Amino acid sequence: MTDERSSSDADAGTERGVGDPNASPDETESTDGDEDEFTLADFHDASQRAGTPVLTAAAVARALEIPHEAASGRLETLADRGKLERLSVSTDPVVWYPSELEDLTDRERVVVFPKRREIVVDRPEQFTRAQLSQFAHLADANGEQSYRYVVRPEDVWGAPHESFAGLARTMRQALGQRNEALEDWVESQWDRAHQFRLATHEDGYTVLEARTAEIMGNVARQKLDEEHVHAPISETEGWVREGAEAAIKRILYEAGYPVQDHRELESGEELPVDLEVSLRDYQRTWVDRFAEAGEGVFVGPPGSGKTVAAMGAMAHVGGETLILVPSRDLARQWADTIVEYTTLEPRQIGQYHGGRKEVRPVTIATYQIAGMDRHRSLFDDREWGLVVFDECQHVPSDVYRRSTHLQSRHRLGLSASPIREDDRQTEIFTLVGPPIGTDWEALFEAGFVAEPELEIRYVPWGDDEQRNAYGSAEGREKYRIAARNRGKVDEVRYLLSSHPDAKALVFVDYLEQGRDVAAALDVPFLSGETPHHERRRLLEEFRRDERDLLIVSRVGDEGIDLPTADLAIVASGLGGSRRQGTQRAGRTMRPAGGALVYVLATRGTREEEFARRQLQHLGRKGITVRERTVDED
Repeated sequence: MTDERSSSDADAGTERGVGDPNASPDETESTDGDEDEFTLADFHDASQRAGTPVLTAAAVARALEIPHEAASGRLETLADRGKLERLSVSTDPVVWYPSELEDLTDRERVVVFPKRREIVVDRPEQFTRAQLSQFAHLADANGEQSYRYVVRPEDVWGAPHESFAGLARTMRQALGQRNEALEDWVESQWDRAHQFRLATHEDGYTVLEARTAEIMGNVARQKLDEEHVHAPISETEGWVREGAEAAIKRILYEAGYPVQDHRELESGEELPVDLEVSLRDYQRTWVDRFAEAGEGVFVGPPGSGKTVAAMGAMAHVGGETLILVPSRDLARQWADTIVEYTTLEPRQIGQYHGGRKEVRPVTIATYQIAGMDRHRSLFDDREWGLVVFDECQHVPSDVYRRSTHLQSRHRLGLSASPIREDDRQTEIFTLVGPPIGTDWEALFEAGFVAEPELEIRYVPWGDDEQRNAYGSAEGREKYRIAARNRGKVDEVRYLLSSHPDAKALVFVDYLEQGRDVAAALDVPFLSGETPHHERRRLLEEFRRDERDLLIVSRVGDEGIDLPTADLAIVASGLGGSRRQGTQRAGRTMRPAGGALVYVLATRGTREEEFARRQLQHLGRKGITVRERTVDED
């Protein structure tokens, strides 16, 4: 890329030795045959444009738009300096290639496929990845320094720019040049994202505004009805029915027209909050993007510090805050973490769930409680400056989405994996806000999050009884039998013995299997049936290194904040969802190396397919996934 050739530019500066050092490349480069102007960096540019490391003089002339004679002379000069090698071939008098081929293969290369809206980058610089993250989604990382980005409508809609000109500038910096076809599509999506907005009328009610009468008539009035907009104000404005704002945003988003929310919502009572911990650079970027938009979803792997970044958002807002969580255990953990990392005192923090009923300047409630009619008025009556949706992948579900009717000036979601098997994940971004995050591979490389070694192990049947039962079973029963394969107990025991010094978590999906494994290993089994006080005791013992092994059921996926482990063994459970695979693998993803994740699947059964499929998206995020077949005794 011509804008990001730090090492090549250094070479160029040494070799040119002429011209104004502050002049642009267009001002210093000549096409009149002056061989001193041609550098190895120019050859690399020509090679990148041609798509091959071996070039003829004719190919260089075409790529750089210079005469053939000038290209030949410049190539000869570089060869005399030892920068290039010559090779005579039958189809052309001479081909040329760099003396050090690594010089070419180590360079960043960007290839754009505008029709598919895909960008493939080999060996991207951190700058390039940071720029790409502002308008594209990292879809795949193959572990060999090759990255595939996809530009989706929602990426453009949520781009952190005030104007399309700013976004176009970022695109050109990332791609190294202008790609007209891709820019045209991005500009069309940018325009769609600025056709509608919600605003507050001077009399206090909400108005839906369209940029033109045509867009109001052809889109809004076709998609919305009386329960959403109950009176036209003008050709471009409609009077929004109270409480219909979230539905309007969702419906128009699904129609391809995200709504800008410019309502003058109350920000609640002031609540000064200061952090007592420094944010990492990427966390600061998340908070800055949230501050600019006023809403968003922090997306990052477990261990990336989404909770601390959320406290940074709280400090920015400086207003009373409602935090919604899936369980009372997480409510307690949030309360403890806020006291630890901020200047807030325990008396300012309340919990509202089945065990406690406190509404305070910072209130942590469960989704279920906040969605119940008899409790919701308590939250509606208070003007929250910020509402935080933890594990916000739950929000589209019918029970949890009722909590999104709670309106505040700022909304923030947190999720390691905003993936839903019912394909309703786009609703997360309409109900809460656009995705804000850093690609997982960048965090692995920077050492902020340890990349676990993940291995799928195909285990033989433990006995013929279960093997025969599997053969005669049908449907979901087949998966249940394979998941509970008693041969996995021996494999768990083997893996634990292979890592005698590791702190380990063993995950199971079935209570009976959990009890069997716990009994075989003589260790506690932590499940939904475990009393809350017992859960806390076991987890605290694990955190303090007084206990090095726990068997955990589905309750450990999201309902509690499990401590960091060196070793995770998934004995069953990956048939549930891709998100579950992320959560379980993520239990070892913390700023410490050497973490291991083993996923056990019964050989020759549907569980093999489930394991591969549910872990594919982790591979696309840059985690290396290995497979191994366990030999029968």
